[in-house]
Amino acid sequence: MGRHSLPDAYGAGAADPRPRARRRTVAIATVLVLTVAAGTAVAVRGGLLSFGSSCRDDAVPLKIAASPDMAPALRAVAAHARAHNITSDGHCIAVTVTARESYKVADALRSGNKSDVQAWVPDSALWVTRLSGESNATRVTAAGSVASSPVGVAMVPSAAKSLGWPEKTYTWTELAGAALRDDRLRLGAADPVRSAAGLLALTQLNTAAATIKGGDTQVAAMAKTLSQRTSDSDSQVLDTLPRDSSGTEQGNPQRNQALILSEQSAFAYNSSAGGARLDLFYPKDGSPRLDYPFTLVDESRLNTDTSRAALRFLTLLGESDGQRILERYGFRTDDEKVSPALVTKAGGRAPQPFARAALDPTPAKAVDEALGTWTITVQSARITTVVDASASMAQPVPGTGQSRMDVTRASLLQALATFTSEDEIGLWKFSTRLDGDRDYRVLVPTERLGDRKGNGTQRDRLSAAFSSLSPVPNGATGLYDTTLAAYKAATSSYAKGKFNALVLLTDGVNQDPGSISRSALVTQLQKLTDPQRPVPLIAVAVGPDADKAEVQEIAKATGGSGQQVNDPTQIHSVILRAIVAAGSQNQG
Repeated sequence: MGRHSLPDAYGAGAADPRPRARRRTVAIATVLVLTVAAGTAVAVRGGLLSFGSSCRDDAVPLKIAASPDMAPALRAVAAHARAHNITSDGHCIAVTVTARESYKVADALRSGNKSDVQAWVPDSALWVTRLSGESNATRVTAAGSVASSPVGVAMVPSAAKSLGWPEKTYTWTELAGAALRDDRLRLGAADPVRSAAGLLALTQLNTAAATIKGGDTQVAAMAKTLSQRTSDSDSQVLDTLPRDSSGTEQGNPQRNQALILSEQSAFAYNSSAGGARLDLFYPKDGSPRLDYPFTLVDESRLNTDTSRAALRFLTLLGESDGQRILERYGFRTDDEKVSPALVTKAGGRAPQPFARAALDPTPAKAVDEALGTWTITVQSARITTVVDASASMAQPVPGTGQSRMDVTRASLLQALATFTSEDEIGLWKFSTRLDGDRDYRVLVPTERLGDRKGNGTQRDRLSAAFSSLSPVPNGATGLYDTTLAAYKAATSSYAKGKFNALVLLTDGVNQDPGSISRSALVTQLQKLTDPQRPVPLIAVAVGPDADKAEVQEIAKATGGSGQQVNDPTQIHSVILRAIVAAGSQNQG
């Protein structure tokens, strides 16, 4: 399975997270239009908000890239605009809509290359916010949400009936658990790395499971099972359903009886299935939703006519004619007034909680953790963790009543729970002169977590070693020699077919005057790096005394990344996020 750019949770700067207030979206778009137009009077005189009976001048071309589910609806709205001579400043709008997978557009924009479109409507603001954190990416500006569609679990009727649809309701974990328990109920999804629907559902599963005992193990098992039945995209996952009701198709182990799917996708499938249909479960603990942000691409290069035409088209999408077209294609235009006809055609029915308000936007940390769990579960990992044990790790973390080492221990134990028995994890600690002249000591060699030695497993040994980590009194930070030694060990023991990485945590700068220099270290790391056997160094600078620039330079030499965490409680999520990014780079 390939790896591509990974979406992050949406936050500030993203599209309006609650499209149920459609008037607000229209108002935002109108204000933006009027701002570009430099005043209401100019806009009215120019025919910006009018339905012209004819076009005074040549039409303004507007190219839009849209997610494949949204593209047909936008084309229908564009045809409506042409048929009714809808104008912007007296110009007709010649809208061309191209269907493109959201992750592919995000990949292209991340490169910073000039785009061939002026606007983009991905299926989720997850993709937009991902780009906002990339310094080299093409700038994108979300102007408002076009529509929404909740994500649920769709099933062929026989499978849905076996679970008591529609009367019986389930949580996300209960639905996933049912699929794990019953070999006949095969659950498929689009790859969460490439699909916002898949990612949102995985994050909801991850979050829900965290509240129950043994939830981490359950999530890993669900992710592993789901990973074996993923498709590259949301459109492809529908092809995994049985082709007909015959016993041959229904019993085919390659076919899925259940899919993680948006309401709109189920609506479109049922509308064109020729007799076949899906029944839709709406999880009772809430359905995350796709929110389809209308996004201007590289706004600074757009001329006034194009900017105004784009925002005029967005305004049209929020007006009654545009909304009727969107609803005809299975999209929600107001979450407070859900169309029963839409729900019925999508396969929903009371008492399924289809009218329940959508979940709040998913926190960034939750998405990072879900993606981290997915990455290290789908592709088994070989990771050596190297932890600073210098005396400064005894410093208190403000507001916690704990030391840096206390919080680091807790974060490492939390991260350990997300790995499966197939993963290979090891632990080193370092300070200065821990083992003769060496600044480091191998506490637990990097081995498979499920391997048993004596009375316990590798996981047991690591858990005990993490728990016993403590600062070395008067110990300094032997960063450079330790990094080189650990990287040599990691590259020499490379495990083919696994995600290999070295994770290093330090709260200071190199304090060993007799060690290798930074420039020599970087040179040596570059020589050890092999693109065919990638082992990225993920270096985390913990606390205000650490040097972010230093760890970034060192990590970059290996194709890895340097991170800084002022709050050690964030170590776990930062490591997972860095693992996801490294996995994307090396597997893409």
